Amino acid sequence: MNESMLFKLLDLAGTFAFAISGAVAARQKKLDLFGIITIAYMVACGGGIMRDLCIGAIPPAGLVDWRYLALSLVASMLAIAVYPVLQRLDHPVQMFDALGLGFFAVFGAHKALAYGHNVQVAIVLGVVSAVGGGAMRDVLLNRTPLILRKEIYASAALLAATLQVSGEQLELPADWLPWFGIVLCFGLRYLAMRYHWNLPRFPRGNG
Repeated sequence: MNESMLFKLLDLAGTFAFAISGAVAARQKKLDLFGIITIAYMVACGGGIMRDLCIGAIPPAGLVDWRYLALSLVASMLAIAVYPVLQRLDHPVQMFDALGLGFFAVFGAHKALAYGHNVQVAIVLGVVSAVGGGAMRDVLLNRTPLILRKEIYASAALLAATLQVSGEQLELPADWLPWFGIVLCFGLRYLAMRYHWNLPRFPRGNG
């Protein structure tokens, strides 16, 4: 498998995972079929569209490549069909969101570098790719976005994006480098959910 195909598969895998998280969240809110598909598509493609607009990849892939909409439709139908099974999982929305987080952080950072942007831009847009769609989902469903909570979320995406950018700068092998960041991102996010790890908070001042 060449590098281009590998990263395209990573992007599509992240798209499907995020679409599942969006569809399940919409189903939990008892939205109709159109609402479920809309939320699934927005979660799956929202962060990527923002990234593509920032790096000059116009029109964004999420708007012109039929596979993104197709994956959102499949994820929506799957979430509806097996919703009782998905509900048995521990926090299914966050679980699939954690899967997509690593895929998109790595792919987003890689794509920004491929379009000639510097290290800082690549890391930032890797994080934006990973957290953008989930933030849209939570706002539309009247939930506090995960990125604004005390949980370890954006920091896990930041780790994956940083590892990917650092590895590419060091010219590490592309066949295993992305998986390293993806596994670490998912592992950190999963452990944070399981053991309630949080970023530190500071006491309110007297002023």
